[in-house]
Amino acid sequence: MTDTSQSPVDWEFAKQTGARIVPAGPKVSPDEAAGVVASIRAAAARAQQPVAETARLQAPGEAPAPLVVDRPTWISLNADSMSAMVDPVFAKIVGRRKQQPSPTVAAVGGKVTGAEAGALLAFMASKVLGQYDLAPGGTPRLLLVAPNVVHVERELGVDPDDFRLWVCMHEETHRVQFTAVPWLRDHMVDRARALATEMAPDPEKLQDIVSRLSKQLPEAFRSGGAGITELIATPEQRERLAQMTAVMSLLEGHADVVMDEVGPQVIPSVAQIRARFNERRKGVGAFDRLLRRLLGLEAKMRQYRDGAVFVRSVVDQVGVDGFNQVWTSPETLPLPREIEDPSTWVARVHG
Repeated sequence: MTDTSQSPVDWEFAKQTGARIVPAGPKVSPDEAAGVVASIRAAAARAQQPVAETARLQAPGEAPAPLVVDRPTWISLNADSMSAMVDPVFAKIVGRRKQQPSPTVAAVGGKVTGAEAGALLAFMASKVLGQYDLAPGGTPRLLLVAPNVVHVERELGVDPDDFRLWVCMHEETHRVQFTAVPWLRDHMVDRARALATEMAPDPEKLQDIVSRLSKQLPEAFRSGGAGITELIATPEQRERLAQMTAVMSLLEGHADVVMDEVGPQVIPSVAQIRARFNERRKGVGAFDRLLRRLLGLEAKMRQYRDGAVFVRSVVDQVGVDGFNQVWTSPETLPLPREIEDPSTWVARVHG
């Protein structure tokens, strides 16, 4: 349960809104649903050893069982994580205000922002196949969204067992990244909160931001940039945002490389799955593409591509163990220019 009393977002209303408007997903019988859940859990367990061997990263202890969830449950869990992530940010912002809103205004505002958050979560809940939830302040966990996995494997016409294992390889890589590298989770959470606090507009500057946004939004539609967040950022904030994006590119690209590198001896149809999955990414409709641009999801797709190019290039130059020096400390994470030119990272870290 999320405490909404000190938050400008009514997170419980966000959960209710999201659960009400999210599509139910593909039709399956109760027996089929139980079979899918068991199959995905088994795939997650099978993914652990190949990921550890391919990535050459060893997570300490036994991996907790993943949560195989439906879309409303994914919305509820992510609302709790979003609350834990951003409510401390909101507290700092509210503390800077000279005048606090009345309880009535705050309650109405919380419902409005809760509805907006719920709509965003509902949109994402129909897209996400899996996620390693960092759960700020709580227990991190691996989430796998069963209806989305079934929907995509049917749409692609691929072998269900192979596809489920392939998806689990990606998400297991994220689990290993954050458990084998103990400082990484706190680093990402702290950086995200600091950036969110810095980028939150003061009320006096809101009109200037709205004016700037109205002028730049048409170009964002055309270019598919990093979304509204980048449009309202200052040059200094965009640089820090680029640094965060570089790390996200590393994480997503590394997971994509690992899920493909396990090879056909583990996933016989891996090449077919990758080819069809990449084609599917190109085939979204105009409205979906617009939403992706506004939310920065097209930039997210570039993170997979650019990060994978970085990882493969570094591995080609210094091997997997040489690449794994990237996990040594925050100082060895790649800079934005190094994602685009991996040789500069190799020169800086390896000399």
